[in-house]
Amino acid sequence: MEFEKLSRRDFLKLSASGALGFVLAEMGFDRALAAPPASQGRIIWSGVPLNDAPSFSAKEIKLFGIDVVVDLNGEALGDIGYGNPFNSTWYQIEDGYAYSGWIQPVESNYQKPVYEIHAEGQVGEICVPVCETKLIPYTNAKKGYRLYYGSVHWVKNVVVTREEKSVWYEIFDNELKKSFYVASHNMRLIPDSELTQLSPEVPAADKLLHVDLTMQLVTAFEGNTMVFSARCSSGGKGTYTPTGEFSTYHKGPSVHMTNQDEEGATNYYHLPGVPWCSFFTGVGNAFHGTYWHNDYGRPRSHGCVNLRSEDAKWVYRWTNPVVPLGEDYLHLPGEGTRVQIV
Repeated sequence: MEFEKLSRRDFLKLSASGALGFVLAEMGFDRALAAPPASQGRIIWSGVPLNDAPSFSAKEIKLFGIDVVVDLNGEALGDIGYGNPFNSTWYQIEDGYAYSGWIQPVESNYQKPVYEIHAEGQVGEICVPVCETKLIPYTNAKKGYRLYYGSVHWVKNVVVTREEKSVWYEIFDNELKKSFYVASHNMRLIPDSELTQLSPEVPAADKLLHVDLTMQLVTAFEGNTMVFSARCSSGGKGTYTPTGEFSTYHKGPSVHMTNQDEEGATNYYHLPGVPWCSFFTGVGNAFHGTYWHNDYGRPRSHGCVNLRSEDAKWVYRWTNPVVPLGEDYLHLPGEGTRVQIV
């Protein structure tokens, strides 16, 4: 598309002048940023309305409960989301429409079991809309926490229960210092080939991640060439994403994020398995995947740069340093890919 011909110099100049949004709109850039269609959606909070037209003022048909999984029959353009000028997509569900920002696109990709993993452990991603973990590896065992499509976890062991003839993956939560068990058909173990660095031939000094907070846009450059761009959600009121020059000097494929130990925190959150984290500050700001909303285009994070999981994985693989296979975290101060946030 035409936007690929936009040079790094021109792009940064337009960003600094405030004219970037107009130019990208003229180029049809938003259409290029649209997420690929999914066959299912998970309702991310209780009370999401289904309306008879793609409008917040349309007649309400019913309300969905949290974690209900629905079939997505198509998309339509309608009202833009509250506070999000970049998302006017509504999903066609049953006989009505629901705003896409409140629904996580998901699939049900059940897997065959894998019986051998790396001795030091391996990462796996949840491949079904909702997954209940167990405290011990049995179907009728007490439940652990609930996991969601696209979240990523460190698998330390494969357990085969002879009585049930079932296969479980033992995942370890570094925050809780505790193991949970996932039925093997609900998780895809990620092959080594998907963790290699992208564009390794490009000199580290030629790579740049540019974040435009006004446009809520993350763009990657190799020299003068734009190679990637994705809509994001940066920090919201009171938890702004910092501006300036940074680098992705510590990274991990899976992080349990929480603010429980933060001084003055009131609205606590626990988010296990946040995928593909590329940190650029020492206080937890990172590019990472997001499974708890689909509302990219407006500030709404706690200071991080929220991306779709597949976009965060691209950033994770493209940036330095490269996390070695078998390691769940790498911290190399003074290294990393340059990040510019304006």
